[in-house]
Amino acid sequence: MRYDPIPRSLFVKNRANFVAKMKPNTIAIMTSNDVKHNNADDVMGFTQNNDLFYLSGINQEDTILVLYPDAVSKQNKAILFVTETNDQIKIWDGDKLTKSQATAISGIERIEWRSEFEKMLQYMAFEADGFYLGHNEHIKRVTIDQETQQDRLIKWCKQKYPLHEYHRAAKITRQLRQIKSEVEVTLIQKAVDISIEGFLRVLKATKPNIKEYELEAELSYNLIKSGATRHAFKPIVASGKNACALHYNSNDNLCKEGDMILLDFGVCYGNYNSDTTRCIPVNGKFSKRQKEVYAAVLHCLKEGSKLLKPGVLHADYEKNMTSLVEQQLVKLGLLTEESIASQDPKQPLYKKYFMHGTAHHIGLDVHDVGPYLIIEEGMVFTCEPGIYIAEEQIGCRLENDYLITENGPINLSENMPIEIDDIERLLQG
Repeated sequence: MRYDPIPRSLFVKNRANFVAKMKPNTIAIMTSNDVKHNNADDVMGFTQNNDLFYLSGINQEDTILVLYPDAVSKQNKAILFVTETNDQIKIWDGDKLTKSQATAISGIERIEWRSEFEKMLQYMAFEADGFYLGHNEHIKRVTIDQETQQDRLIKWCKQKYPLHEYHRAAKITRQLRQIKSEVEVTLIQKAVDISIEGFLRVLKATKPNIKEYELEAELSYNLIKSGATRHAFKPIVASGKNACALHYNSNDNLCKEGDMILLDFGVCYGNYNSDTTRCIPVNGKFSKRQKEVYAAVLHCLKEGSKLLKPGVLHADYEKNMTSLVEQQLVKLGLLTEESIASQDPKQPLYKKYFMHGTAHHIGLDVHDVGPYLIIEEGMVFTCEPGIYIAEEQIGCRLENDYLITENGPINLSENMPIEIDDIERLLQG
């Protein structure tokens, strides 16, 4: 693996927390994601199912975790099934995990080969009353038109054991994964630190007439060199008017003299992610209007992040963030107090310039799972206000990652330059 070994105590504790929430005499089955294919015999690569990783630390395809805390036999309480290697696999794909390696990573004593799963499950299934099965329950789920490994397991299990009760593993993991342990925060911080190094490289490389993808390359070089797994998401390097498209990421335009570049990027390290955004002037100095817009967004970030406190309703936080941005839109001359007072509440005017939410969980997923109800200590949130003025070809978003504590939010991205003077000084230096 590229990343430093993660203490297996994390996964042991995660499993203990999970089984404590299971109904009596039930079995939980978590399976890995598929290897996604491209064309012919090529593949896009492999990204582990995050619930499986959360409970085991295993980053290998064709893996199944079975948890049966009420099993009669102690050895059946936790079983991890991994792919058995052979000479053919070694020649073409290299080594797979041995049983001892799987134990060292996960802390699970009983490791079996994947080929034994169906037979061994049957020995336990008729003792149990029900199953917990994993599925992608993210609010922005994108697998709705694809059959996944989880879909196939659910279908197979219900055909094989139709009279058992069925429960949703994601309902438990969605609650548990919101609160980050000290180890998880350290991994997120490592991802943020790599992002900071990448941003500093971008500042050194930026100049008029450079291509957006050349700056993306600086981010890519740095994360690979630093032992990160991959980009947390396809980075956005959006110059000029491109910054007004929220998910622009073709990154193939020229960065022109006088443009401002919006960089939204993150790093995945040890399966944990960062998510940060900065805006910089191509020529090293913000124009008067760019500086006004940037200062307005930075004000919203500084004031809005203070609202990330334990006990605050997430809906109230977003409402207050909206008010902050709305006030700045008035100062920028984009809205008036009179127009706001007479607007249709169902179609607020600010949405022309500010279209998205500003705080999402971050962890194993960039938009990490969670019910988004009450902000609690131990959560990690982004804060990312923005103002987008298409008619002026200016789009500005600024984003940090914050750990929620009882004493206020801790900015994990504190060391990533953000003040106007610092940005200009670094670009010009």
